[in-house]
Amino acid sequence: MAVAEFSPSYTKTSLHSSSQLSYISTRLSNHRRLAFRPLHRTRHGRVYCSVASNQVQAPVSVQTEETKNKPDCFGVFCVTYDLKAEEETKSWKKLINIAVSGAAGMISNHLLFKLASGEVFGPDQPIALKLLGSERSFQALEGVAMELEDSLYPLLREVSIGINPYEVFQDAEWALLIGAKPRGPGMERADLLDINGQIFAEQGKALNAVASRNVKVMVVGNPCNTNALICLKNAPDIPAKNFHALTRLDENRAKCQLAHKAGVFYDQVSNVTIWGNHSTTQVPDFLNARINGLPVKKVINDAKWLAEEFTEKVQKRGGVLIKKWGRSSAASTAVSIVDGIRSLVTPTPKGDWFSSGVCTNGNPYGIAEDIVFSMPCRSKGDGDYELAMDVIFDNYLLERITKTEAELLAEKRCVAHLIGEGIAFCDLPEDTMLPGEM
Repeated sequence: MAVAEFSPSYTKTSLHSSSQLSYISTRLSNHRRLAFRPLHRTRHGRVYCSVASNQVQAPVSVQTEETKNKPDCFGVFCVTYDLKAEEETKSWKKLINIAVSGAAGMISNHLLFKLASGEVFGPDQPIALKLLGSERSFQALEGVAMELEDSLYPLLREVSIGINPYEVFQDAEWALLIGAKPRGPGMERADLLDINGQIFAEQGKALNAVASRNVKVMVVGNPCNTNALICLKNAPDIPAKNFHALTRLDENRAKCQLAHKAGVFYDQVSNVTIWGNHSTTQVPDFLNARINGLPVKKVINDAKWLAEEFTEKVQKRGGVLIKKWGRSSAASTAVSIVDGIRSLVTPTPKGDWFSSGVCTNGNPYGIAEDIVFSMPCRSKGDGDYELAMDVIFDNYLLERITKTEAELLAEKRCVAHLIGEGIAFCDLPEDTMLPGEM
């Protein structure tokens, strides 16, 4: 086995020899400090070989322009895999690049292993994970990468870690933006919008500069609707339709409550929509939802429960969980991210739809243009979506949609300075942040 030791920094390395080298391990010295060095810095390697000299030619390390422009790889993922032609062309799909921000956090700790296992994109889809952290979280980020190493996922071909989004987002085809500042004691909601808005403005600019032109972006960090709006406004070269705010956890919670009330398993619940903002103004739609193919109101003959208790349970579920569990929902959030991605890469079952916060431009429901609003979507499984047309409304539903729409328009005015629309003016009607975001 050939072992390459690099100083002063590290990156992916290719070794050439007359015999096939199946595995290369890289030992890193002081890599935490050196990982922050500019990627264009020249790196020199010393190569040691554990086989006899007559068995292999003296290997040399080779650095290409491609490796120079990549974020620093991690450990065993610095190996250049020389896949057999038949494996690459017949068995596996082309590798896809997935960027994850907040990669050292609790949500990512659940999510990354689902991505690496093939649960999300399929058992024949190799992936490269590009993990974005911060100076403060970098050591934890290394720990995450070590756990990914030790898990031996065959589909996980590359892992890179870094703190610069312009490096980590290079060629990303999926960007899962989880990292955001939590709301602290005494923090005004307008302040949180501004602080996190600046993070997502910068990440939008980075995506616009270096990501794939068809990158799909899922914003999880809260307030996710307005953060998604900020991100897409700062990425004008990427279609606005490619940006999503995660409201799938709210949909999953609504399905759970309806199934429990009806005495059925939740796979019998369909056509559940979360309208609007990921806040306590969100609208869980029971008018269009179905149980065993029947309208919910025909199965659950309790109008008061649907209008009051059901809606409030979904809106405040996160806060109740924190009181019980002592922490916010990380595992179920990760599951909902998986569900949200799979809804875009898997054809929607006939007649059903799923919820996602998407740009309202051109929507058929009369909702204000140019905000990110959760609506019912369908996909052919190609990563794209279209809005469901076979939706009905009543006065109760329209009244609540109008309230959550007003909140999102107010949030938009709060971040006008971050989306190129002049001076910000905050006139938020009330503090409706989800308890789980406190």
